[in-house]
Order: sequence, then C-alpha cells, then structure tokens
Amino acid sequence: MQIAATIESQRKFFASGQTLDTAFRKRMLRELDSALTKWEDRLYEALEKDLHKSREEAYMTEIGILRSEIDTHLRKLGSWTREKKVFPSPAVMPSSVRVVCEPLGNALIMAPWNYPVLLLLCPLVGAISSGCTAVLKTSPLVPEVSSVLCRMVSETFGSEYIAALSGHREVNAELLEQKFDIIFFTGSPSLGRVVMQAAASHLTPVVLELGGKSPCIVDTGADLKASARKIAWGKALNAGQTCIAPDYLMVHSSIKDEFIASFKEALTQLYGQDVLESPYYTRIVNEKAFDRIKSYIDSSRIICGGRCDRNTRFIEPTLVAPSDMQSAVMNEEIFGPVLPLVEFDSLENVREFIASRPSPLAMYYFGETSRGNEFVRSLRCGGACVNDTIMHIACSGVPFGGIGESGMGCYRGKDSFLAFSHRKTVLSSPAGSDLPFRYPPYRFMKLIRMILG
Repeated sequence: MQIAATIESQRKFFASGQTLDTAFRKRMLRELDSALTKWEDRLYEALEKDLHKSREEAYMTEIGILRSEIDTHLRKLGSWTREKKVFPSPAVMPSSVRVVCEPLGNALIMAPWNYPVLLLLCPLVGAISSGCTAVLKTSPLVPEVSSVLCRMVSETFGSEYIAALSGHREVNAELLEQKFDIIFFTGSPSLGRVVMQAAASHLTPVVLELGGKSPCIVDTGADLKASARKIAWGKALNAGQTCIAPDYLMVHSSIKDEFIASFKEALTQLYGQDVLESPYYTRIVNEKAFDRIKSYIDSSRIICGGRCDRNTRFIEPTLVAPSDMQSAVMNEEIFGPVLPLVEFDSLENVREFIASRPSPLAMYYFGETSRGNEFVRSLRCGGACVNDTIMHIACSGVPFGGIGESGMGCYRGKDSFLAFSHRKTVLSSPAGSDLPFRYPPYRFMKLIRMILG
C-alpha cells in the first residue's frame, strides 16, 4: 500500500463531507461490530499463536471491552454530536452562542503488541464516532494478529476511509513523516517521545498512552487473602505485559510474611500446581523481551517463582527482593510477570517515594478504604484503584489516560469522541444588531466596565 497515496485519498474522502453525517458514523460502528463477530474466532486463534492467550482472557481483556465501547458510542453518539447552546454573556447579547463538535480530520492510530486488538480498535471507535478517517498501524511483534486485523479492516472498510498497515520501523518512520490531523499512539515512553517530536514538525496534536512503574501498596487493614489474589491476578494477567499492571509492591513490614504466603496460595488457585501447564497463562512476546525480563530475576533475590524457559518464552509469576532501590527492577518498567517487593513502616515515606518518581499510569492501594481514598488523592497518577487492580479500565464511560511521563490526553466513551474532535464556538448575531459601544471613540466606558465587570 502506498502510504502517501492512501493518506491523500483519505483527505479527499473527508473533504467530501460523508463522515459528517451521524447516521453514517453509526452505520460504520455497526460495520465494525459485525466485523468483530465475523472475525472473532480468527482473532482468538491469532492471539493464541502469538501470545498463548486463552480465548477467555482474550474476550475479557480485548473483545468484550471493545464491544462495550462500540455499544456506548452507538447509544450516546446522538447526544454527543448535538449542538450545545450556551447562555451568552452580557457582552455579546443579543447574539446566540453554541458549541459544535467537528472531526479533526485524518487520524493516525499506532497500536502496541500487548493487547493488539483492543488498543488498535478501541481508539478507532472514537475516530469513527467523531467523523474522522483513519490510518491504523498494527504491531509487527504479533504477526498473526496483525495479519488478521489488516484483512478484517480491508474487507470491512474502503481504504479511502479506514486503512490498516503492517510493517516494521521503516513503515512507522514513513507514517510519521506524513501530515495527519491527530496522532493516537499507545506504547513506551521512549517511542512516545519519537512520535511527539515527529508530530511537532506538523503541529499535529497527539494523544499518548504510555506506561511507567505503577505502584501497589498493601497497608495494615488489608484483607490479605483477597488482596493477594487481586494482585497476583493483576500481575499475571497477560504475563504482566500490561501497561497498568502492578510494577512494584510495597508491603507493610508487619504483614509481609503473611502476604507472601497468601500470594503463593493465590497463584496456585489461579493457575494450578504448575503454571507452565495452565491454558490460561500467556507467554512473553519474544526472546528479546524474555531476556530483558529474566535479567530482573537474575539480579534480585527470588522470594517465590522464578522458573523460566526461553524455548517457550515462559516466565513464571515471580516475587523478588530488589538488591537496592536504585536497581533496574525498581527503576525500569518491567512489563512482565516479575514483581519486586519492598517493605515499609511509614505510609508517609511511601507517599514521598512515589511522589519523587515520574507519575505512574496506575496506582493501587490495599487497606482501609477511606485511608486509601485519601492516599490516592494525594498523588498524581493516570488512574487508581483502592482494594483492586486493573479493573478501572473495565469501567465504561470514564476517561482512561496518563499524566506526565505516563501519557497525555485520555479516551474511552465520550472522551474518545472528544479526543478526535474539535469543539468549535459559533456566535450568531441578528442581522440588524450593532452595539455601538465597541467602536472608537469608546464613549461608553462606564457602561462597558459595568458589563464586563
């Protein structure tokens, strides 16, 4: 596919005005939903081949969330696109004022490999509902999923409206040389900087969904069995290859040993006596990632877990004690099933430690609810759960996004619609009205001061 020619065809299609029609947008959302039904089994098969992801986990973390997102947009799109009348301020009376949402235009959506269906198509839902055209870039690290997605998109939509591309860095580089009206990128902070730098040359707005080290605090007052089960699940989900997975664990010293015992028990409940044999445990995406994640185990003291098999890209869920707070496992995003554990005695020290680091994409607190609510309010992060992990992303109709190094902008539900829209103010004055106070020689300054305050 010729990238420049595809983008030009999308610009022409957008200029035709077809995407401005709300009925057209709803029809395209239904087409996407129908395509998911038709291609669902092939997507499951591809996810299993690339990531050893079970059908059940794939539905819960990708297809199910995506379907819910489409349903939300279909139900709410009419109200989102409706012009909003604004009561005019005295300075502009008798004019009327309204706010109109219009599509930004041609979007580029770049997806990662860890949730390759959800993180490509969920932003697309926002692009469709806002009235944009879109170029989708799949991840080459999951070739089976990428192939299925590209075929599904090409069969469902004309390339002048929505096109999907595969390929490696050279394709990314060529795409980022082009001028888009918005770029939506999900990936690592390092690649986010590359995307933002490229977008700056065209003054293109960006939404960056990045990552970082998401802390998980287990305080006194926590239900240790329930906490351990939720943390073990949140870390082992997709073999830890989740941007909002708990990335380091801080446990009060008085409950550390009991928590560790509960964590081990929870893993057995989730995956059986031998996690290697579980059909529900994902594999690491490739050997390069395997070696990086294993290095965190090798440089730390193993508390539990630690088994690795490079041939099958299997790494067991592993608790480790870091050598010190400056070690790589405490400073680099792990993006795998290794969870460093440090103990604490003062929650205030925990607060200071987290505040001294880049703002995380997620934060988790286990303990007394009101204490947890106060704790997460006191720190910047993309999103938070008190006495749970991961589940805030499953909540429809609320924004998801990072802050600082963990990203900029947000999406999901109405926020997806707004991410791809421009809110335009339109003032309409009666044809014969013409207030004299705004013209020189400004004889009515006392009146103007009264009006403007």
